[in-house]
Amino acid sequence: MKYQFVSVPALGNKQNTFLNIRGKLSEYAVTCAFQIGTLDALVLLSDDLTKYDATFEQTVNKITDILNTLVKSDRTNGHVREYMLDYISNFQWNTMKYRTDKSLQETTATLNQDVSSIDTVMKTKLNAYSQNKNALQSLQRKETGNLSVRNLNGIVKKEHCVLNSEYLTTLFVAVLKQQWQQTYERISPMVVPRSSVKIAEDDEYGLFSVTLFKRVADEFSHKAREQRFLVRDFKWDEEALTQQKQELALVTETERDQHLELFRLARTNFGEVFSAWIHLKALRVFVESVLRYGLPPDFCSVSISPKPKHEKKVDDVLVAQYGRLGGVHGLAVRNEKEEEILDHELQTVNDSSYRPYVQFDLEFDTERT
Repeated sequence: MKYQFVSVPALGNKQNTFLNIRGKLSEYAVTCAFQIGTLDALVLLSDDLTKYDATFEQTVNKITDILNTLVKSDRTNGHVREYMLDYISNFQWNTMKYRTDKSLQETTATLNQDVSSIDTVMKTKLNAYSQNKNALQSLQRKETGNLSVRNLNGIVKKEHCVLNSEYLTTLFVAVLKQQWQQTYERISPMVVPRSSVKIAEDDEYGLFSVTLFKRVADEFSHKAREQRFLVRDFKWDEEALTQQKQELALVTETERDQHLELFRLARTNFGEVFSAWIHLKALRVFVESVLRYGLPPDFCSVSISPKPKHEKKVDDVLVAQYGRLGGVHGLAVRNEKEEEILDHELQTVNDSSYRPYVQFDLEFDTERT
């Protein structure tokens, strides 16, 4: 989706100028009046406006990415696109929120403050949600992963453990397809012979118990790792399984609540930030128009949405109509057939996006929505 915000001199009649542009582009684009309003003074904030424009775009994209992450829905994406199209097509300056009796500096500062505040809130909420989601995924892996990572509560039973012994302990080892039964007694001294029992197995690992003296437990674990046997960190606790299930339920519920809150917040704030972005575009059009065409303000501003594959035609029509405003680009179009472009004039073209009239583009990646 692409929009062009264009401003040309109105020559005292904005309505006629608008109808002229719309008529010439009717075959190639949808053209709407872009009602900016009158601001009290012009301040040269062009550099700041350019910087804020990029920042606002990044924030819009971030929130859109959040929506896409939270809800993979064509219906939701369609609503976002429809909102953007409708908002731009019917845009009018929001005099209730951004009062026209305020200076341009104040209006710009208000827009930037609004977007910065939303960006901060969204970052905080997203970080909290991401942390809890990661915690949930970690717990889920322990519930469903292989025996090298899976939580052993509920798998290891009380009868598998040597308990209340002054000298002996039981370790639990996740084993690949190695010859465990033939080797475990020789991994370290003081291993109880024939004490290993297979407790469980999955597609990758078998889980074995082994009984040995407590004093060699660390040595056994170290040497077992050298042979690619994974000694699991586990101690029998009758309440552990219940606590594990309670923790999983709590984290799952928290993730669900945060997911819903973040989605609602993103959906609301998308509209707020997008509105601020378009108001900033209006400020840029106003500032640049007065810089280009002078005071008092007398220009017609429109939003143009080129139809598919007609962007070049829209550009050609506008330049042909308003190339007289000056600039090498306009001169090039007027003299194209006569091929009378001078070399030194062509050498002054440093920016291929330059137009003899005011134009700022808004191009939104439809893949995001």
